[in-house]
Amino acid sequence: MIARSKFYKFAFDLTNYLDHPVNPYKGLKNIPKSIWLLSLATLINRSGTMVLPFLVIYMNRKIGVSPTAAGMVLMVYGLGALLTSPFVGRLADRIGSLTVMRVSLICTGLMIILYSFITDYNLILIVTFVWSVISEAFRPANLSLISFETSTEQRKTAFALNRLAINLGMSIGPVVGGFLTQIDYSLLFYVNGTSSILSGIFLSFIKIESQSSENRLEASEAKNSTKSPLNKFALFSDKRFLFFMIALIPINLVFFQFLGGLPLYIVNELHYTEATFGILMSINTIMIVLVEVPLNNAMSNWDDRKSLALGSLLAAVGFGMMSFSSSLVWLVITIVIWTFGEMIFFPSSASYSSVISPEEKRGEYMGYYQMVFSFGFMFGPWLGAVVLDKLNSTILWGGAFVLASISTTMFVMMTKKTEK
Repeated sequence: MIARSKFYKFAFDLTNYLDHPVNPYKGLKNIPKSIWLLSLATLINRSGTMVLPFLVIYMNRKIGVSPTAAGMVLMVYGLGALLTSPFVGRLADRIGSLTVMRVSLICTGLMIILYSFITDYNLILIVTFVWSVISEAFRPANLSLISFETSTEQRKTAFALNRLAINLGMSIGPVVGGFLTQIDYSLLFYVNGTSSILSGIFLSFIKIESQSSENRLEASEAKNSTKSPLNKFALFSDKRFLFFMIALIPINLVFFQFLGGLPLYIVNELHYTEATFGILMSINTIMIVLVEVPLNNAMSNWDDRKSLALGSLLAAVGFGMMSFSSSLVWLVITIVIWTFGEMIFFPSSASYSSVISPEEKRGEYMGYYQMVFSFGFMFGPWLGAVVLDKLNSTILWGGAFVLASISTTMFVMMTKKTEK
């Protein structure tokens, strides 16, 4: 009965928003100024993000490698991110998240521009790894800073705002990128690199009058006042966090098909153009820009674990339905379904991760959290490309349904454990 009443409340809140959408972003009014500045920097950067969405197609069509080899490039990128995340989290705890973010953005821009001049496949793999290490240092530092800048009540909305900036930019980048590919693929790298450098310069000139120092002081006091051992491998003794990390793995392999299996499926198997793929992806990002913040406001009273289960379930249905796509209309329907799953899942996963992590090690724990997403980035696109290359799309999307369902079951188990 309690779960049913919560569902009715959520339905009422969402219906009320749809009937009276005067100020759907009212939940943002209490978000600290520092979060808005970080989001603006993210928006500048993401508005030029267009290399990664087209990287597998670029490798396949312009460099001339097989889909499997193209997927391997993304796998190497994921490897760099996987190895970087936990160490960057610790580095952010030591020298400051903002410093890490500034250096990451500027150096990433330079690396992306350099990338456009390389045609040797083996050298591309090496440069991709270095690019990843530098670029992905931004994410755990950003998540850590957002966590410290906000209270527990503000956190889910703050993460939604961060994703709003990401996806508002991504609603521009892939669409522009799709048309730039019709002119010259090199333009993708120049525009993407420039936007990253500009974003880093912006962060270098702003001052963030933050709560982070106060929060870090509280964390330090909490650390000194408790005697619970938090060693260098605390993650492996934190069974709750470890189970959560394992539950994230299958669903992340599914969500990252938008970089691997999905573009190859739409362009090579369904024979649509790169520009069409960019437009289809803009549906995802436009939905996130318009709906994600009010949706998460309506779900603010939901337990994060229940939100995770619902988001994973919608992803299972949406990606599973890709098996039956034979028209643009059907593709749009599937994208809408798994986008709702994405909008519910990602803010909840970031919020839950920050809530259950020790404050004095939040940067490190958010690094571990980001490491799981890097694992999905590393293997998801590559697995999707291999399945399409060696098997068929039915197995790819059927497998996506199974993997997302596994995560859904694990999140339900997390909820049941608490209820008991």
